[in-house]
Amino acid sequence: MTNTQQEVMQFIKEQDVRFVRLVFCDIFGQIKNISISADELERAFCCGISFDASAVKGFLQIDESDLLLFPDPATLSILPWRPAQGRVVRFFCSIRRPDGSRFEGDGRSLLQETVRKAALQGYTFGVGPECEFYLFKLDEAGKPTYEPMDRGTYLDVAPLDKGENVRRDICLTLEQMGFYTERSHHESGPGQHEIDFKYSPPVEAADNFITFKSVVKTISDRSGLFASFLPKPLVGESGSGLHINLSVTKDGQQSQELEQQMTAGILNRIAEISLFLNPLVNSYERLGAFEAPKYIGWGRANRSLLIRIPETSGEYRRLEVRSADPSCNPYLAFTLLINAALEGIGKKLTPPDEFLGSAYQLHDGKTLPSTLGEAMSLAKESEFVTSMVPQRLFSYFLDAKTSEWEAYHAAFDKGEASRKPVFFMT
Repeated sequence: MTNTQQEVMQFIKEQDVRFVRLVFCDIFGQIKNISISADELERAFCCGISFDASAVKGFLQIDESDLLLFPDPATLSILPWRPAQGRVVRFFCSIRRPDGSRFEGDGRSLLQETVRKAALQGYTFGVGPECEFYLFKLDEAGKPTYEPMDRGTYLDVAPLDKGENVRRDICLTLEQMGFYTERSHHESGPGQHEIDFKYSPPVEAADNFITFKSVVKTISDRSGLFASFLPKPLVGESGSGLHINLSVTKDGQQSQELEQQMTAGILNRIAEISLFLNPLVNSYERLGAFEAPKYIGWGRANRSLLIRIPETSGEYRRLEVRSADPSCNPYLAFTLLINAALEGIGKKLTPPDEFLGSAYQLHDGKTLPSTLGEAMSLAKESEFVTSMVPQRLFSYFLDAKTSEWEAYHAAFDKGEASRKPVFFMT
């Protein structure tokens, strides 16, 4: 065992930990887990814990169903909503085949490889997600309704903002897990809220985002509410975005030139990778209104554009990608954005001129895909995407999204489609 693993085992013993949750994500970013007894953790570090991968959508077929979870000791965290005696802890895991090779559907390992590739070139990336979500009331049967918990608007306070206590409990719970937030507030939509994370390395940021969604759903449920991360749950109201702040340094130094090249690289590939940033039919209901971008461009402090470069300096210097939404798999999203940035830096690309004014007044220009179908077509035709995403993962992802797109059109053909979205995968 490594020193870190030995330290973890000592912690498990001292803190009366009885159960260990081994957490991973499917290719769509949905959290999964296996619970084992604390006595089994040493075996998990050494040999992995097997599971039936054919039962996880997008992983394996029934004739090759075994995969193994190997916990990452650096991701140890106590689940504070579980009992203080007989505690429960959680680890994020890498996924391997029985022969020890990396499973190509493991987005976390894919992001780790991207970070290592950047480091070999001297580049270090930081990621700071800003995530919006809605809180809805439950009906008498405990099922989610489309009635928001309040009618508050941007930065409102109580009594208009009825989510203060829930947001506080979410932030305190995350803090107990060693995950610190920077700020929280009521967003523009009724029952809509935002919590921003501290900057961190890309893999840690993706882990934090998965943790964040799990905590928000857990605390909301305990408060008698339903948390929805659907991109556009309400017609005529603000959609929920996942604004991804990115920074890059070369041998520890920032520069405006690097920032411009990173911007150019992302703008150059954003349409092709939108399928992974905006993976639902509902995602495209959000784009183009309520500060969600439609046109591909950049500007300083301009919230109508795809990339916003805030007027900041020093460690807070960054660019903000504003098109992604919370339904994405963060490991795949960050992998593709960082690789696009590296391509821009490596080719010394120059971004187009800064756009001034509101992009919503444009009537021509390069735009993001307007539907899931268009996003799939662009991704399938992209040499960049096919070179970055393992073929098997990409194939399964496309198959699933094609089924969703066809089901959406079939519903319209039968006259059954509703403007109200379904709360699945949220």
